[in-house]
Amino acid sequence: MNYNETPDCEAGRRFHVLPAVLAGLWLAVTGIPQAANATIQPASALASPPIFGTQEIGNANLAPFRKWTGMLDRQALEQPLYDGPCTARRFNRCHLQEWRELLADLANEDRLTQLYQVNRFMNRVPYITDPVNYGLPDYWATPLQFAAKDGDCEDYAIAKYFSLKALGVPASDMRIVVLDDLNLRIPHAVLVVYLEGRALVLDNQISRVVTADSIRHYRPVYSINEQGWWLHRP
Repeated sequence: MNYNETPDCEAGRRFHVLPAVLAGLWLAVTGIPQAANATIQPASALASPPIFGTQEIGNANLAPFRKWTGMLDRQALEQPLYDGPCTARRFNRCHLQEWRELLADLANEDRLTQLYQVNRFMNRVPYITDPVNYGLPDYWATPLQFAAKDGDCEDYAIAKYFSLKALGVPASDMRIVVLDDLNLRIPHAVLVVYLEGRALVLDNQISRVVTADSIRHYRPVYSINEQGWWLHRP
């Protein structure tokens, strides 16, 4: 199945992933009808509202999402570089000093402050499309690649995801959400974090952290984290 997992954040490009295509992907992954499969939910988010008011159907099989799993593999290999010596030619702790200082400053702050500051910090990074940046139609960058080369919408979301994970937010309480921006008529991606019964949105197009139910023009297609992925239906 030719499934486009990556949002093309470039203005003027329409999002063409249809519910029928995702339903076909579900059957290909599970081999069983959707209604017969149990929904995956983050343990601490069971009382939280569905993202953007949609119905969610979960699946633990991440195999079809190669750009996401490939990014996770690269990120795991890059982890030792976070503490590399300043004399290293590749990315090291000096190159990432500002990011590391941010995380250190936020370590003892309350969770909402951490979300706000991480969103603000990452949103300062210049936006650049994947064709210009990597010569590829779609590419999901690691936080190190984002620090080195800037990025597009899913790259902001990924960098925020790993920043908050470093601050102690469980992966189960976060999802990268691939969606359709109905106002701009383009695909988009954001980070959603569950906190105290709310789904909070960290978006490179919005300076503040807002609740998902305050945004009316986003239509989620699927969301994903390190534990699984969720199909979203109206």
